[in-house]
Order: sequence, then C-alpha cells, then structure tokens
Amino acid sequence: MSVTLPGLADDSESYVEWGNDVLRLLIAHGPHTTPRLVALWHAAEAGPDQLGLRRSALPVLEVALAGDGRVGTSGKRHVDGAAAQRMRLTGLAEDREQTLVRLRLELADESTGLRAMVHLELADGIPVLRSWAELTADRELAVDYATTGVVSGLGHGARWEDELAVWEAANPWSGEFRWRRSALSERGLYDVGMTRFNQVGSKNRVSLTSTGAWSTSEHLPLGIVEDSRTGRMLGWQIESSSAWHAELGDRYGDVYLAVLGPTSHEHQWAAELAPGDTFATVPVALVVVPGAGDVDTTLGDLAAALTAHRRRTRRPHPDHTGLPVVYNDFLNALMSDPTTERELPLIEAAADLGAEYYVIDAGWYDDESGGWWDSVGAWEPSTSRFPDGGLDAVVDRIRELGMKPGLWLEPEVVGVRSPVADELPAEAFFQRGGRRVAEWGRYQLDLRHPAARAHLDAVVDRLVDRFGLAYLKLDYNVDTGPGTDGGSGEPLGAGLLGHSRVHLAWVADVMDRHPGLVVEGCAAGGSRLDAASGAVFPVQSLTDQQDFRLVPPVAAAAPLAITPEQSGVWASVEGSMSQEEIAFSLVTALLSRVHLAGRIDTLDEAQRAVVRDGLAVYRTFRAAIARSVPVWPLGLPGWRDPWVVLGARDGTDLYLAVTRRGAEPGGADVVRLPLPGLRAAGEVEVLYPTWHDDSIAVADDGCSLEIKLPAPMTARLLRVAVVPR
Repeated sequence: MSVTLPGLADDSESYVEWGNDVLRLLIAHGPHTTPRLVALWHAAEAGPDQLGLRRSALPVLEVALAGDGRVGTSGKRHVDGAAAQRMRLTGLAEDREQTLVRLRLELADESTGLRAMVHLELADGIPVLRSWAELTADRELAVDYATTGVVSGLGHGARWEDELAVWEAANPWSGEFRWRRSALSERGLYDVGMTRFNQVGSKNRVSLTSTGAWSTSEHLPLGIVEDSRTGRMLGWQIESSSAWHAELGDRYGDVYLAVLGPTSHEHQWAAELAPGDTFATVPVALVVVPGAGDVDTTLGDLAAALTAHRRRTRRPHPDHTGLPVVYNDFLNALMSDPTTERELPLIEAAADLGAEYYVIDAGWYDDESGGWWDSVGAWEPSTSRFPDGGLDAVVDRIRELGMKPGLWLEPEVVGVRSPVADELPAEAFFQRGGRRVAEWGRYQLDLRHPAARAHLDAVVDRLVDRFGLAYLKLDYNVDTGPGTDGGSGEPLGAGLLGHSRVHLAWVADVMDRHPGLVVEGCAAGGSRLDAASGAVFPVQSLTDQQDFRLVPPVAAAAPLAITPEQSGVWASVEGSMSQEEIAFSLVTALLSRVHLAGRIDTLDEAQRAVVRDGLAVYRTFRAAIARSVPVWPLGLPGWRDPWVVLGARDGTDLYLAVTRRGAEPGGADVVRLPLPGLRAAGEVEVLYPTWHDDSIAVADDGCSLEIKLPAPMTARLLRVAVVPR
C-alpha cells in the first residue's frame, strides 16, 4: 500500500508505485515532466514494461485551456493538452480510512496559475480505481476539457488494430443494454505506420458521445477494452448523469483510452474559473481484470468488480437489502389513465398476489382526461378522477390491504400551460439566449435556483405527509438539449452539468428528510442508467418495454451496468396469458427487482396461484440477490437470441433464470449452459415453476448444464451448488 519514491537526482525522472492488494499503478514525474500514468495493472499480472511505455504515457490529469489548446498534435482528440504538459507535481499524500486507501497529487502549471488536486481511490480487494480532480486557478481561466480517466500503453507490443477489441453498449429506448464487441480495425482505427517517421499516429479515434440531459439514451457511459492475446479486460465507467465523452486512439504505436464528462467541442461546455473558484471533474472508474481462460469468465470477473464498486460508492438505503415487490399500475394496465373505479380492482388483486408496495403512476393529477402532458407542475390530486373521498380514499385502501403507497412524479418539468410556469421566476428554468427552453410542451426547471428547489420541496413534502407515501417514482420524459446559459451567458454544458449534480443532491436530501422513503429513478425507461444516478436512487427503472417476450435480453444484460438489487424489471401479466407465459414473465424479473404490472385483476384463480408461487419463491432468496454477482453462461444476450440466461452467484449458490423464447434452427429444444469458471457440486433444483416436463442434468463433469424445455415461451428458475474450477 505504501508510496515508493526512488531517490533519483533532482533533474531526472522519479516514479511513484501505488495501489492496493489487487490493483497497482505507476506514475512518472520530475522537474521537467508532467506526472504521467505509465501503467495500470492487476496484481496477478506481470509488472509493466516501464521503459517501453514511457513515450506513450499520458498525464494523470489530461486538461486543456481555452486560448491554449493542445501541443504536439491537432485534431479532435482529447489528449496532449498544453496545460497538462506543463503541470508539475508539487505535493503527494496518502491516507487510509478502514478498507479505503487514497492518494492525492497536487499539481501546478506556473505559467497559467492552474492548480489541481488529483484524487485516486482504491478499496481493498476491488480492482477498481476511482479518480477525479479539483481545479482552481490564480487568475481567470476557461477549461476546455479535463479528465483523470486516461490510460495509455494499451496494446503495447501488439498488432493492436486486430488484437484489441472494444466493447460498447447501445441503449435504445425499450431495448436497453445492447452490447457489441468489435476489433479496433472494424471501428476504423488502424496502425498507419507514421510513428516510424516520428509522427504521433493516425489522428483517428473510436468515440462515443452523449449529449443532452438523458445520459444513457443512446449509449451507456461504460465500456471495455479487451486484449485478445491475454484475455485481459480494462473496463471504464463515467460517473455522471450529464453529458459525457469517451475515445480510443493510437499514439506513438500504442493505444490510449480517455473518458470524460462534458467537453467544449462536443457539449458547448467550459469550466470558467475565477480566483477562489473550484471545479470538480466528473469521477471515472477504471477496472482491470486479467484473462481467466475464457471471455465469459473474465467478463464475470469484471462485472463482479464493478458490482462491488457500485455497492461501495452508493448512498446507503434499507431498500438495497429489502427488495420489496412493487406493483405499478402503468405498464399494460392503466397507462396514465387512473380513476377510483379502475384502481380499486387492481389494488385488491395486488394485495392478493403478495405485492408489498402499490404505486399509482402518471395521471393522478389530471382533471382534463388526458390533457395533462403540457399542464403538469402543480401536482395536485385530480378531483374528477377520484370521487367519493378523492385520492386519499384510494391510498387509504392500499394501506388497509397491507401495502405501502407510492406515487409517480416528474419533478424537473413544468408544462407550458401550467400556472407554475408563470409563478416561478424566469431564472428558475433552463434558458438559452434569453428564452426559456421548451421541449414537447414542457419547460425544464433549473434546480440550482432556490425558487425551483423550494417549489419541489413543497410538492414532495406535501404529498408524502398528506398520503403517508413510502415510494416515489421520479420520471423524466423529455431531453432539453445541450443545457442552459442560466440567463447569464454561462456555457450551456456547464449549466446542464450543474443542474444534474444539484438534481441528485436534491433527491438525496428528499430521502434524508423522509427516512425510509424509496425513490425510484426513471427517465423514459432506461435513459438515465448512469453510475451517478445509481449511487443515489435505491431502485431504477430499466425499460419501458411492454412486450414480456422482449424483456429477457434487457433484464439479463442489465447487471453489467447496475446492481441487480437496484434493477426494476417489469413482470407484466394478465388474464389472456397461459400459465407458462405468466411464469415466463415472472422468471425474467426474479433475479432483479420485481415490478409487477399488467391487468392483474383479469387473472383467474389458477393464474393468480402461478403469480403467488413466483413471488413466494422470490421472497425466500431475494436477500441473496443483494449479495450476488452476475454470471452469463451464454454470454451477454443478443436481441433476438432464442435462449436468454442470467445467473446470480451468491457464494456456493448459483441461481439461473433460463428463458426459451423461440426455437433453435432445426427445432432444437435443448441448450447446454457452460458454467464460466465454476463447477456444479450437486444436482440442479427447479425453484419455479414447480410443474415441468423438461429435463435438466449436470454435464461435462459438472462444467455445464444441459437443459431441455418443452416449447418456446417457457422459463425456469434454477439453483445449483457450485465451486470454483
């Protein structure tokens, strides 16, 4: 754990080797060189080629200033910032707090007055480096980009255009977590040979960029670089609910990775520093796992590390271990059109089936019968929808039947027809060029303004106190673009980042004021499934997918991005479904958070028994979900895969949700499931459903399972004892 500072001459380069029991890093610095991250490696790997990596090593803080730019190269890349090259190490300190060790590096650029405190953080036993920087200045400066998420020397000594692969995830609405793997050459990055002529490289890059207020509406802010020679994986995660950017590029014969928050070029962003100001960069997490013999085992190791990191860095909440069953009246049921008459049968059915929370979704404030979209903002209960006691009577019935009540809210928006739009000052809304930003009939609140926060605090406190709410679902259904100038001409991206950070702080404050309140994060399904949101919201909605047959690939891929105990998965059921289809929908959700949905009031008694049985089984092992790490016996699922399998390993117990959606070519109804890095230590137990004419057997000396399901649209929840191979 100790910091090593070799005693070299004053004018030569020195090295800092630092880390924990599983992850190590090497930083070079000196009076004539910026502190550079030479290598980042897992303790199970061989140490770095120190001399070979020196040329391509990049600064531990990559930063560029407006009017200063980059040096030594030009193009679209976010490396070689002139300010970064001038930074020198002026101080170094290490401290430990229980299982957490931190290294702080003080940096300074004397020519511009830019100062930085770089924070590096590691937890014992977890190969994840979390880093960020705090920037200050002696004079007025504008920062174009800044990140501590820079790793160079990837693919060193390799034919990296073919031997390095990048994993990235598209995140389409209602089809989230669509991972793909491709070689760098397939993404257009080649070794063009120019380093032989002392040139930097190709100037190309493989890049992903998210703009606007939906942080994950097109891509997830995480990815993997895989070295196919060794199987080693380097994963990255950007911890922000705002705009972000990531890129891979070639530089001096090696490949670098840079992951950032918003930038000047991509997001109309700048951090404008005056003397005394401090700007904190977006935190990034870097994870390294050595090759484990096969891709799926290595991927599982990486996912386990990220899962441990996310559990460590999130805000504590009792919901993380309770995992209560939620019924929500929206999906395939009331679809934002609630009334007392429609709610009461669903409330009775939800209680009968074993739901623990009942959430009334959108529309409870609507007195216009569907005209609420552009009039929201006051959040007063409808009087026309809930006669004979109002919404209070409906909520009382939820509580009488032993469930806890919840409501849906979309706090950040105010409809253009809402009276609130005129009651709040103009500065309380997103603005650009003196005009309020409007999108699809809504204005966007800027929660940095005291009036905006006071309005939402009053709304939430009133609703929680009046109805005794135990659950709030906070949605966000419009993307208002690059940001706000705050009415003062600030860079748009800076306004968006500022609002996003205050929004999450506001959510945390709501839960502090109302202990025990569960707050679900939602943004048109999975459009804000970032790590910063996951660190605050106890549970998050993954998708808006309404077809239960299409939910398995969403639910099965989710644990690479979010912990399973925070993943709200729809289990939609209704009376027209067969018992196998009902079980299929339940099994899809049973290794996550069950969000029961659909017209449950149309189920007959036999169908209700199928749901009750599934939820009863869930309650017996849900505590294990909160301790589990994901396993993918068939790899990450494709969108059209006929078999989708997700595993959750809790110590020696491996739970498997196996769904057969369609027939294999030729009509095969058997699938063989390798157990990545594991071996079965006993027979397989079918936990749910208990009826079956299928066969399940241990094969390959315990290294795989052979499963036969009788027909498409069937699913089974299994448990098997396992040991490491």
